[in-house]
Amino acid sequence: MKGTAFEKKALDDINLKIKDGEIVGIIGHTGSGKSTLIQHFNGLLKPSYGNVSIDSNQTNKINQVGIVFQQPEYQLFEDNVYNDIAYGLKKKDTPIEIIDKKINEIMKIVGLSNDVLNKSPFELSGGQKKRVAMAGILILEPKILVLDEPAAGLDPQGREDIYRLIQNLHKEKKITIILVSHSMEDIVTLVDRLIVMNDGKIEMDGTIKQVFENLNRLENIGLKAPQIRYFMRELKKLIPNLNENIFTVKEAKEEIRKFL
Repeated sequence: MKGTAFEKKALDDINLKIKDGEIVGIIGHTGSGKSTLIQHFNGLLKPSYGNVSIDSNQTNKINQVGIVFQQPEYQLFEDNVYNDIAYGLKKKDTPIEIIDKKINEIMKIVGLSNDVLNKSPFELSGGQKKRVAMAGILILEPKILVLDEPAAGLDPQGREDIYRLIQNLHKEKKITIILVSHSMEDIVTLVDRLIVMNDGKIEMDGTIKQVFENLNRLENIGLKAPQIRYFMRELKKLIPNLNENIFTVKEAKEEIRKFL
């Protein structure tokens, strides 16, 4: 708390610009400032110093940022799925016929059947809860979508489905996506730019290649590159001409085929 003995600087000298339409990843160890940072993007937290601007506007457009939290239960609270998704529109006094139309559209986008609309959100699977939480945000048509550990707690198929949904949203809706994840293997397949947080500061900011080529620097702050990067480094000892700066399984297959 500010002004007390317990005051702590959660973010320090953050200077960050994200371009319209980018898909950006944020990584960092627990306590590095990731969650604190993203909660400033839509005004859940206010900076003690400096400002947060959306399209150079500090206030009027802050509602264009939608955040889906790691635990969807934190933002699901109505008695059924329909009311949960419709909540934001009802607060805007949107006519019921428009709400019905938008819900029908958003259910298709997030890959949920209308059969679940009358169910309690807490009866659903983890993957379905994530989709309902996303639907409640997307129906408000945010310009920026922030996802905090979107695949946490999901089985492999659920993870694949959620990540496919994220890719489709970025491709079809052209919205800016900011993705927070602990999974290096997952994040390298989704983002073009990676921001590394450490002790409340931005440690690195660059392309996947630029960030993961700095293995020593990452490891010094408690992070690692995707496992395939270490595999390729070991394989290079047997194949000297092999390019070891590989970060996805797909890229590894293509590189190894060159020597078969």
